Amino acid sequence: EVQLVESGGGLVQPGGSLRLSCRTSGFTSVTNCVAWFRQAPGKEREGVAGYTTYTRPTGPDPATYADSVKGRFTISQDNAKNTIYLEMNSLKPDDTAMYYCAAESLSYCGHDWYLTRRYDAWGRGTQVTVSA
Repeated sequence: EVQLVESGGGLVQPGGSLRLSCRTSGFTSVTNCVAWFRQAPGKEREGVAGYTTYTRPTGPDPATYADSVKGRFTISQDNAKNTIYLEMNSLKPDDTAMYYCAAESLSYCGHDWYLTRRYDAWGRGTQVTVSA
């Protein structure tokens, strides 16, 4: 089965940067949707960014982002390491949350990447705290 392990969370000051990692295993296809979600206490889980692990060279950008993080966060892939990264820059206190990695096998992320119900595999999360 697909397994996901997050790492890289921690404490950071406002304006700082942090890089999260999602190590994946168990995929049976090169094309899968892997997404980052976050959840703060008392709030619903929200999509942060999604990434389709394989697209044709002439195809669309594999990455997509929530409006709240566009221009600040970057999702990327190291295929050799089976890892999806989330580089977070210009961090704000509102970014404080538990960050989760999720995956759907044999699928493009597409327009509904932010829907939690489509994902079968979830990591246990890594905490990100942004505070002075």
